[in-house]
Amino acid sequence: MSEIKLTIDDEQIEVEEGITVLDAARKAGIEIPSLCYHPDLTLHGACRVCEVEDLGNDRTIASCVTPVQEGMIISTRSRRARKARRRNVTLLLANHPNDCLGCDRSGSCELQDIAHDLSIRTREIEKYEGEKRDVPEDRTGPALVREPNKCILCGRCVRVCEEMQGVSALQFSRRGFDSIVSTAFDLPQSEVNCSNCGQCATICPVGAIVEKNEIYPVWQALEDEDKHVIVQTAPSIQATIGESFGMKPGLVVTGKLVAALRKLGFDRVFSTEFTADLTIMEEGHEFLQRLEGDNNLPHITSCCPGWVKFAEHNYSDLLDHLSSAKSPQQMFSALSKTYYADLAGIDPESIYTVSVMPCTAKKFEKERENINAGSYKNTDAVLTTRELSLMIKEIGIDFTSLEDEEYDELLGKATGAGTIFGTTGGVTEAAVRMVKEKLTGQTLERLDLGFRGIQEAEVKIGDRDLKLAIVSGLQEASQIMDEVRKGESEYDFIEVMACPHGCVGGGGQPLLADEEKKDARGEGLGSIDEHKYIRKSHENPMIKKVYEEFLEEPLSNKAHRILHAEFKDRPKT
Repeated sequence: MSEIKLTIDDEQIEVEEGITVLDAARKAGIEIPSLCYHPDLTLHGACRVCEVEDLGNDRTIASCVTPVQEGMIISTRSRRARKARRRNVTLLLANHPNDCLGCDRSGSCELQDIAHDLSIRTREIEKYEGEKRDVPEDRTGPALVREPNKCILCGRCVRVCEEMQGVSALQFSRRGFDSIVSTAFDLPQSEVNCSNCGQCATICPVGAIVEKNEIYPVWQALEDEDKHVIVQTAPSIQATIGESFGMKPGLVVTGKLVAALRKLGFDRVFSTEFTADLTIMEEGHEFLQRLEGDNNLPHITSCCPGWVKFAEHNYSDLLDHLSSAKSPQQMFSALSKTYYADLAGIDPESIYTVSVMPCTAKKFEKERENINAGSYKNTDAVLTTRELSLMIKEIGIDFTSLEDEEYDELLGKATGAGTIFGTTGGVTEAAVRMVKEKLTGQTLERLDLGFRGIQEAEVKIGDRDLKLAIVSGLQEASQIMDEVRKGESEYDFIEVMACPHGCVGGGGQPLLADEEKKDARGEGLGSIDEHKYIRKSHENPMIKKVYEEFLEEPLSNKAHRILHAEFKDRPKT
């Protein structure tokens, strides 16, 4: 692509033709505020917060949608440009609730940050005060809360849901002053084909879409002397939560995480990596059965609840291809109120199980039909990484200075295979490690899998070449599933994660995470696997113990009753 020259703030720069003025400025180290713009989405130009002055044409322009032109003379700092940005942000604030102290996004709100940087004061907002949007909140969904009155109509949630996830559960509705972002036919969140992945919440610049907060019931449980409160932490948390305390992305802070949870008052602190190993045992043997009988191939993973719900809405005819194994979260919770309760001599109904997850869809998963082992709820509460960070800050724990502590062992010892569950491709690699060794006695070399989009790999096991597909993001999943539906898929094993980058890019992770941060998180998890003494799920001595003492063997009747689930056809609305 050819280069062109333009001037920005009296500095002549040379950039590739076709990029926007905003991108050109940022390449030159000049920051222009923006709200509707996001590097992973199509251009929109709705908020006009990124306006600059085009001196050559005597006008202001939205820099995020204006392509550079040869000889352009741009000022980002002129009085006219600054006045235009201030006016547009002030107008947004005039139709905004401005209840920052009570908002879940206070402190991580892009509108709040820009208003502060532009020195916009209350008296300026009051000049534009008038009728404000008054639309009720939607709290009907199990995972997400929509607050339309906080919406600034930037369209980022609509675009991420359509362009990156292929779900299109959100859309612009109505016109003019009454415009809002809503679901199809303004249906409640609980009645639409939303996967609950939470990507809309992570990309929303304000608090118009947030996770359903469960901090209060967890505090209640911790303060209840009659409750035995245990917590499980998903693999990816140990490489992401540090960001909430100013630590670098991808830094592994497992010991500090465990110490913080004990200081919060949890009676036992366990790792979901343990039941990730258990998931591999069940799902790996299920895959072995399918290979031997050449039945229901390709085998498709089911550990991601956002993906499973998406499949139930859009590919219900292919649900037999999904593994029936519950996710590690639900396997852990089932064991906590059966096996663990028996060993500890505790009434299962007095056990309160909390999981810390990177994922808002886990809040939906704990409410699924037929997900519980026994007559009582298995997972009582799900906290996102963000929610746990807030609890740690609430009681004044200095996270960065904590001394490292170890997980409780009964349900805490895990292998490297359990760790890599938290990043794209990890489930596949962990499962194939076991399958290859079971069939051939040979060890699988580390698969070189990327974090984005669709990745492919081929593994020779005996005289058979297994073809693997690893998919992150529901838009890409649709491409693969359409091939399966047509009978054109050559894959034997397909792993699907709803969120781009897998769990490290989950809807409950620390906000404002770019591609570089997500890559660092994945690399952090990989480093844990590389340094684990045991890296194969079937070699975990605690897993062997659970089967010997309780579950009998993989895919036994008892294991099926406790560790497996059924999926259902859901409407496509």
